[in-house]
Amino acid sequence: MFKSGSMSVLLMMLLFGSGSFLSMERGFVAGRTNVTEWCTMPKPCNVYGFTNWYKVGSYCVKYFRRPRNFTDAEYNCRTTAPGAHMVSVHSKTDNYFLLCMVKKFSPNNLRFWLGAFEFFKSGQFLWLDGSFWDFQIWTRGEPNHMYTSSEECVEMNWKETGKWNDHSCHVRKSYMCAFEWNTILKPGSE
Repeated sequence: MFKSGSMSVLLMMLLFGSGSFLSMERGFVAGRTNVTEWCTMPKPCNVYGFTNWYKVGSYCVKYFRRPRNFTDAEYNCRTTAPGAHMVSVHSKTDNYFLLCMVKKFSPNNLRFWLGAFEFFKSGQFLWLDGSFWDFQIWTRGEPNHMYTSSEECVEMNWKETGKWNDHSCHVRKSYMCAFEWNTILKPGSE
C-alpha cells in the first residue's frame, strides 16, 4: 500500500492543490491581515518639525507602536505635538488611510486605539479632540457594552479589518496621535 510519507504528500496535494498555497491570502484573525494587500499611504505632513507624520484629512497623524492604556496614550499625544490628541476619524477615506498606516508600521498587530470614548455610560461616543461625531464604522454587533463601564474606549481592527470596537480602556495598545495641520503652520510651509 502507501507509506506514511507518501500519504502525507497526497494529503498535502489535495489540501493545497497545485502548490500555490504559499500565495493564498490569509483571512483576518485577531489583529493580523495579509500585509501584501494593496494599500495607499497618505502623503507626509508638510509641517516643519513633523515631516515624519502623515496628512489625513485636515490632520497630521503619526502611529505609535509602543502599547499604552487609553489614558497614557492620550497623555503622550498631548505632550508630543501642540494641540495633539489621539486620532479622530471623519470619513471612510480617513479610516482607510489609518488602516494603511498601521498595516505599514505594524503588519502583525493591527489593533490600535482611536481617540474616542463613551461618555459616562450614556451610549454616546465622543472624540477627545472635541470634533463632531460625524462618522462611525463599527464591527457587526458593536459597540456591545454601552451603558456599562466595562468597555468605554474605541479601538480599530479587533475582529474585522478597518472596523471599530468598544474595548476596556486599561488594555495597552498601539495608538495614533493627530493635530490639525493648520494650527501650527509657519508661513510658507504648506
